[in-house]
Amino acid sequence: MISPVAINFRSAFHAILLGTVLSAIAPASAIGSEASNDSIKRGEYLARVAGCNDCHTAGYPETAGNVPRDQWLTGVNVGFQGPWGTTYPANLRLYFADLDQEQWLARARSPMMPPMPWFALRDMNDEDLLALYHFIRSLGPTGEPVPVAVAPNQPVSTPYIEFFPKNLPLQAATP
Repeated sequence: MISPVAINFRSAFHAILLGTVLSAIAPASAIGSEASNDSIKRGEYLARVAGCNDCHTAGYPETAGNVPRDQWLTGVNVGFQGPWGTTYPANLRLYFADLDQEQWLARARSPMMPPMPWFALRDMNDEDLLALYHFIRSLGPTGEPVPVAVAPNQPVSTPYIEFFPKNLPLQAATP
């Protein structure tokens, strides 16, 4: 007859072995190294109130936010044109798939191309920036990359919105 100690040892050994195998094959998010559910919920809230979907989700402003969540933050092929050239709202889900937390914190505090209000990200605390990071990553990568930025005075092959003021009084138009 096998002693109870041997049975417990065998069970413990199998549990450790199973845990080791699962941790080796499971994605990092599945074993708890990513984020808590509270952080993801906070990130979703921040993405909503900060207006991330307004530019990075096709049709979001036009439908008063009635875009299915699985289509959020996949970028838009409508550019924004100004003195900087023409830029496109990035597919954040693809962008964040290849970004670690430290890279995101550094990027969020660095200047970005207009009209991205990067200074709003710069002023967020690390906890809020990481909540955004975890939320966007929780959506999973999907979609296609957006067109690359176009330099000023170069032809643009996609639709775009002009960011040039019209009908300014003369004194406002000159420095």
